[in-house]
Amino acid sequence: MDNINHPEHYKGKTEVIEMIEQLTEGMEGKKAYMLGNVVKYIFRHEKKNGIEDLKKASWYLNRVIDNEN
Repeated sequence: MDNINHPEHYKGKTEVIEMIEQLTEGMEGKKAYMLGNVVKYIFRHEKKNGIEDLKKASWYLNRVIDNEN
């Protein structure tokens, strides 16, 4: 197992990093960072920290929403 390049809690049919790169393409700064974290925490929650990760995803998403207003 390679916890640096391919950690188990981010594995699926597509690497999470590739989804984050697609989602944030063309974005800059805080918004890209926060939306990347939303994706990261949602995808890893079942294999890592459960409800805590979902709460973190929610926290980051709420920050994005608040900054859009």
